[in-house]
Amino acid sequence: MTDTSGSRAEILRRIRQALTDVPAEETPGDVPVARDYLRVHAPRSPRERTDLLAAHLTDYRAHVHRTEEAGLPGTVARLLAEHGTRRAVVPAGLPGAWLAEVSGVEVVSGGGGLTAGELDAVDSVITGCALAVAETGTIVLDAGPDQGQRRITLIPDHHICVVRAPEQVVDSVPQALPRLDPARPLTWISGPSATSDIELDRVEGVHGPRTLDVVIVTAQSSA
Repeated sequence: MTDTSGSRAEILRRIRQALTDVPAEETPGDVPVARDYLRVHAPRSPRERTDLLAAHLTDYRAHVHRTEEAGLPGTVARLLAEHGTRRAVVPAGLPGAWLAEVSGVEVVSGGGGLTAGELDAVDSVITGCALAVAETGTIVLDAGPDQGQRRITLIPDHHICVVRAPEQVVDSVPQALPRLDPARPLTWISGPSATSDIELDRVEGVHGPRTLDVVIVTAQSSA
């Protein structure tokens, strides 16, 4: 086994050395950082922002579905049926109305500390999200009540994620970061889990679900 204790000690020594001229009472907020980069690459209407998000998610091989609030329960039920789901896990805070039309599926609460083995026997997971970034096609989860612990979204092979537009869709990462709590466990998702080898052969499902269904819920007035 490689002894990493010496490397760790050396890294910490260099960090302390680099901070020797920093007053002990100083905080990161006391030192302004120039952030003169573009915060957004184009002006967009809410519809254009949502369309861009959908296009980028599709590029990443996610399946994008659109509905209004009334159509959400039917959409969730249809996606579970199409996937052949027999068992699904949901966060403890997932709105019950989202599952109102689900039938023939055992729904398990993900708030009770399921083991990895128990989650491996689950076909699908259904969650909300913290927000989504249009320019990168990225969805961010922050373990909120409708998202639950990170592992329930990583082990099942199929993830249905609900995004509300326009309120949960921002243009860019610089717009997203101020809306996120850095103290929360953030999971950034851009399409199904995938990696590529040196020949660029894509393999999906390595670190998470192989299938990502994104349901964009729009208010009628913003569609």
